[in-house]
Amino acid sequence: MSFCGGPCAPQGLSSSPFGGFYASRNPIQHPYSHPFQMSQNYDQLVEAVSACREDIEKAEAGNKAATSRVRKSMQEIKAIAQELRKEMLEMRDAGGKS
Repeated sequence: MSFCGGPCAPQGLSSSPFGGFYASRNPIQHPYSHPFQMSQNYDQLVEAVSACREDIEKAEAGNKAATSRVRKSMQEIKAIAQELRKEMLEMRDAGGKS
């Protein structure tokens, strides 16, 4: 895991050259410090893309069977993405998280 030292830094840490004292006295507040719950569809989308990686690598190496699996995975990813899009439109129309 990389550490950028900027606004994505964990709370209590700082990119300040002054080190620990400054970091412990002035913690950085992440802009999304409230509990953030991801959509179940988003989680499924991330899992589907991650699961497809190995087959993509095999397809790039010339494995023809892997190209079929990748195409099938892409159809599933498309369907999940469409569901996520619908969910976001429903949230927008409802005025926030439903």
